[in-house]
Amino acid sequence: MIRTNEQHALSDLLQSLQLQLLIAHKTLVPLYWGETDSYPDYNKLYFICEGEGWIRIGDDDYYPQPGQLFLTPAHAKVSFSTLNERPYLKYWCHFSILAGPLDLFQWIGVPLCIPVQDIDNMTRLFQELIAWHEQTSIVARLREKALLLEIVSLFLDSVPIRVLQHRTEEMNRLNVIAHFVDSRLHTSINVDQMAESVHLHPNYFSSYFKKHFGIPPLKYVSRKRTERAKQLLTTTSLSIKEIADQTGFKETNHFTKFFRKEVSLSPTEYRAAYSKQHPLSPATLIIKAPS
Repeated sequence: MIRTNEQHALSDLLQSLQLQLLIAHKTLVPLYWGETDSYPDYNKLYFICEGEGWIRIGDDDYYPQPGQLFLTPAHAKVSFSTLNERPYLKYWCHFSILAGPLDLFQWIGVPLCIPVQDIDNMTRLFQELIAWHEQTSIVARLREKALLLEIVSLFLDSVPIRVLQHRTEEMNRLNVIAHFVDSRLHTSINVDQMAESVHLHPNYFSSYFKKHFGIPPLKYVSRKRTERAKQLLTTTSLSIKEIADQTGFKETNHFTKFFRKEVSLSPTEYRAAYSKQHPLSPATLIIKAPS
């Protein structure tokens, strides 16, 4: 299982998640279906409907059965073939899913073969994924991403997840950065301080940070200040001045301008719309355009 600190860092990486469907089909594979020791740079998902087959990932052999979902992680050594002249009938897709500079499955380890609990739902998801992938509209690209993300999420929701051992040191470094920012949101934070927390030169740190988190360091700090302010506005009765203090702003007016720029609502308007103590539908607000 992922430890709390690792989960925190991974969650931040997923803020910049990049998901791309490369191809999706339903296929009855030919009897000569097979490959030996390839290293695809994309992930594969097979939803087995019928037939038999053999798949080797690294040094481990698998024999996926009908009703199972099988993942082939990107950059793994893969071999596969048919068995007993009963080739697979399967839904399948190839995709990339980047979390920071690496594919998500280069960060985490999961069981590769799982039983599907709701066969009808998984069949529907793949059918819709294939149908949208065959279209060329902007809406089709959005729909296919949403469906692929739902399939991947259902897969991950069914399995234990762990950070891969050779990625633990990197994940720990990212967690140190995240913890450093979270613990100092009530103060001023600069790039030199963030770099020093993980013993990196500031110039290198900026490019390193953007490569992993997808945004510059100070933009990340602003995002975290905004998240903290939202949480305090909706779950506490602290005054706007107190929330400004806790998110690193000495002047309430400065905090209000910052918050409106990030959220397009003033702190007071946001609290009125989303407070758990006094919920009010956002539709009832008249939202002014930012000046």
